[in-house]
Amino acid sequence: MNNEVGRVPKDKRLSRRRFLVGSGALAAAGWTAGSEGWVLKPAWASADGPIKIGVATAVTGPQAAAGMPAWQTVQFTVQQINDAGGILGRPVQLFLEDTASDPGIAVGNVRRLIQRHKVDVIVGGITSAMREAIKNPIVHRGKTLYLYPTLYEGQECTEHLYVTGPTPAQQCAELLPYLIRQGAKRFAMPSANYRWPQLLNKRAREIIEQNGGEVVMEEYYPLDQLEYSATVAKILSEKADHVFCTVIPPGVQAFTKQLHEAGFHDRGGSFSCVYYDEIAPNYVSAQTLEGAYSCLDYFHAVEDPFSQKLLADYNEMFPGTVHQFTAGSTSTGMYRALKLYEQAVIATNGDLAREVVSEAFDSASIEQGPGGPARIVPGTGHVAMNMYVAQAQGDNWNILSKAEMVDPAECA
Repeated sequence: MNNEVGRVPKDKRLSRRRFLVGSGALAAAGWTAGSEGWVLKPAWASADGPIKIGVATAVTGPQAAAGMPAWQTVQFTVQQINDAGGILGRPVQLFLEDTASDPGIAVGNVRRLIQRHKVDVIVGGITSAMREAIKNPIVHRGKTLYLYPTLYEGQECTEHLYVTGPTPAQQCAELLPYLIRQGAKRFAMPSANYRWPQLLNKRAREIIEQNGGEVVMEEYYPLDQLEYSATVAKILSEKADHVFCTVIPPGVQAFTKQLHEAGFHDRGGSFSCVYYDEIAPNYVSAQTLEGAYSCLDYFHAVEDPFSQKLLADYNEMFPGTVHQFTAGSTSTGMYRALKLYEQAVIATNGDLAREVVSEAFDSASIEQGPGGPARIVPGTGHVAMNMYVAQAQGDNWNILSKAEMVDPAECA
């Protein structure tokens, strides 16, 4: 996933203090704040044997733009589970630890989830660097099941670690052939210089070439680079007709502006970025976003009744929230992780031992979720899910194509 997620306006960012104050609104939904740190539990959770879920995500720092929607999604999903009577009659209790957008800080905070709160499972992590930092304390030293909910670069095959967001194969295998059918032949791949773009581009290049396209430029830049005039000039000189972009905030705003001003779009060029969704206006202008393509497991425009009601219920729980329920902000992967975990625990008849739940999780499925059903592909640690190619049009994303239950093509 992108190393620094799109930022929200400064006046809408949440400090730790503002977050704690805002959490008071959940009392109306039957939640009370715990006394030991950032703990939320249903008011009726005094019954014996709650199922303890640890949440490790960024509610402070630059990654909070994705971490806060993920945390709200956890609260929303667990509220639904508890309102329905919990899991096998047992309430779900939540423990939150802030990863603070810093892997060094996150390691110590995550250990508290295991050592102090003795959680049964941990969900969270946004960037690949964060996942790499916390997976050893969770999975190996902590002997705890870990669910990673984010779209990412692939190749994560650690036992007892399950990825519930899209993989490069799921995104690229749908989007790139579609673009080539629309006439894109010469691809430029300007990228941030870290693991996610590097491995995503490797898969993208394979698919482009298999479908008769050509990569005419692939370059990597520092994450905070803001000057792209030489890059734009090379894209034009190489006569690229499509830009497959993995530049991330804050650089993506500067890059897309300079590309637009150079006349790339006026010459008929097209543009895609696979983390773009409904929160993209937080980090790129409407002018540069118009006509852009993306490929994700969910957009607000997905019309199935369950997805529409899920979005409406989320917005009712968090009215007026800036932290929208979207695929790129890890909301969909977080919802999917929790509901698959629920099904796995039901399959074990309530046995919460990691090895037992992992075995059940390895074949877990849900019939309904954001964007459609989902199922773990046994032996892979990844999820088959529906994928959608969409194009930005005004304030909306127009769904152009749907592929059902796309294989993650990882770790088989």
